[in-house]
Amino acid sequence: MPVLRTALATAGLGAGSLAWASLVERHWYALRRATLPVLAPGSRSLRVLHVSDLHLVPRQERRIRWVRDLAALEPDLVVNTGDNCSDPQAVPAVLRAFEPLLERPGVFVLGSNDYYGPKPKNPLKYLTGGHPRGRDLGTAELPTAELVSGFERGGWTDLDNARTRMRVGGVELELVGVDDPHIGLDRYADVAAPAATDVALTVGVVHAPYTHVLDPMVADGAGLVLAGHTHGGQVAVPFYGALATNCDLDTRRAKGVSRWWPGANGVPSRHAPAGAAWLNVSAGLGHSKYAPVRFACRPEASLLTLVPR
Repeated sequence: MPVLRTALATAGLGAGSLAWASLVERHWYALRRATLPVLAPGSRSLRVLHVSDLHLVPRQERRIRWVRDLAALEPDLVVNTGDNCSDPQAVPAVLRAFEPLLERPGVFVLGSNDYYGPKPKNPLKYLTGGHPRGRDLGTAELPTAELVSGFERGGWTDLDNARTRMRVGGVELELVGVDDPHIGLDRYADVAAPAATDVALTVGVVHAPYTHVLDPMVADGAGLVLAGHTHGGQVAVPFYGALATNCDLDTRRAKGVSRWWPGANGVPSRHAPAGAAWLNVSAGLGHSKYAPVRFACRPEASLLTLVPR
C-alpha cells in the first residue's frame, strides 16, 4: 500500500537521522578556519583559537582528547566563551581538557552552564520563544569558583564584566567582556568606554550574543566580537540552516563569521556599512547531556587568523 510504504519510509528516515545525530555527528568535531582583516595596519598576524560550549561530563574522553590536541595549533591567544560544564563533577575534566592550552595566553567569560547544571527541557520551547531566561535555567549550582580558579591559575584572564589590555605575539590588544546575558549577569555599562586608539584591535567577548550587548560593544569601537551559546542551532535543516539561536540573534548568524553594526540584527552581512565589526559565533563543541544530538551542525572550534586591515 502506498500510504504504508510512505509511513515506513518516513519512520525509517527519522530513525536514521536520529541515529546519525546521536551516534555520529555529535562526535564529529571540526576545526573551522577564517582569516579576518581586523588589525591595525602594520601589525603582524595573530592566530586566535576560539572555543565554546564544551558542556563536558567527566566520561567524555573523546571530547577531552580532541580539545587537548588543539594545543598543537600553537595559537597566539585562546578565547573561551563559556558553558564548559554539563555536570557538577565536570570541573576537573574541563581543566584536564584545557590543560595544554592553559600554557598559551588566554581569556574567558562564563555561561549559564558554568553556574547551573542543565535539566531536562522540552526542545520545542527553543522554537517558540518559551525557553526560560533566568537563574532557574538549571538545577544545582555548579562549582563556579573552582572553575574560575583553575583557569586563572593556568594564566587565563577572567573577562566577565571586565576590560583589560594584553600584548600577544608582539601585538597590543584591548579586550572587553561581559558575564552571561542569558541569565542577566551582563554589566557592560560598568566597563563601557571608547576603544583604545593605541592598540591594534579591541576585541569583545560574550557568551550569549544578545543584541543589547553586541550593539554597544561595537558602537564603542570593538572591531571583533567572539561569542558562543547558540550551538549553531544544534539541529539544523540541510541547505537552510538553523531554526533557532536561543537568544535574539537572527538565525543567519547562528554560527560562523558575519559582520555586525548597531541595528544589524536581521540584515544580511552583505549590507554592512563601512567599518562594520566582525562577529564570530562558535557552534560550540558540546550539548546538554539531556539533548545528546547534533544534526547538520557539526561541533566545532574556530581558528581565526587576524591580519591587518
